[in-house]
Amino acid sequence: MFVVTGATGNVGAELVRALAASGERVRAVSRAGRSEGLPAGVTAVAVDLNRPETVRDALDGVRGLFLMPGYGGQRQILADARAAGVRRVVLLSGLSAGTGDRDNAVAGYLLAAEDAVRASGLDWTFVRPTSFMTNALRLADQIRAGDTVRVPFPDARTTDIDPYDIAQVAQRALLSDGFAGRVLEVTGPEALLPADRVRILGETLGRGLRAVGLGHEEARAEMEATGMPKPYVDAFFRFFVDGTLDESVVLPTVEQITGRSPRTFAQWAEDHAEAFR
Repeated sequence: MFVVTGATGNVGAELVRALAASGERVRAVSRAGRSEGLPAGVTAVAVDLNRPETVRDALDGVRGLFLMPGYGGQRQILADARAAGVRRVVLLSGLSAGTGDRDNAVAGYLLAAEDAVRASGLDWTFVRPTSFMTNALRLADQIRAGDTVRVPFPDARTTDIDPYDIAQVAQRALLSDGFAGRVLEVTGPEALLPADRVRILGETLGRGLRAVGLGHEEARAEMEATGMPKPYVDAFFRFFVDGTLDESVVLPTVEQITGRSPRTFAQWAEDHAEAFR
């Protein structure tokens, strides 16, 4: 039995499908505990990761735990997992944890999550991806409204990764003893600018989309207007304006672990084209 937290999210949903397809028993844990769309045989469980007591029963008889970062109950959940006999935990972290910058709000919460997992006494693996291809869904309203697409950080070249590939790596880390104590940095197969992704989306949709880069103040205002806390906005500016994080390097990790190349943004766009129409 495996527990997948964040089971309705980008990575969690893909991991639930991957584990179920390989014949494993899965408890899909989310705040709502929705069962709609889950593979046959998967059990949906409603929990609040900030309230460890709601998670405790879901850990009974579990071999491996896929854990989302950034929740207040994490240390107690890990202690309860060890007491329940869970053997290993795979933590979804992020490439920015590799900067070691605890003053950065994003890197800081990832590092705190990694610290808690290291201290848990469980076998652990950290999966540190670059930015998700699914972040492009934030552009959907603009694309439906017209052909001009405003993008922040227009000069930031990143190797965005399909959550499908993150899940494939996480699945293997959960099922194998060979990844204990390892940090797996995973990227997509190509470094693209925001304008490249807009162009690819346009090609997929049969439209001539044009990217327009936002100035720094415009980008900051728009990010804060969406409800992103200011410390997180500051964190992304440190990454992509000050250059404290380099997501432009293609790493071979996905292919080394799964035996195939990670999916391209064009493949992701084709699969998600309806979201932009």
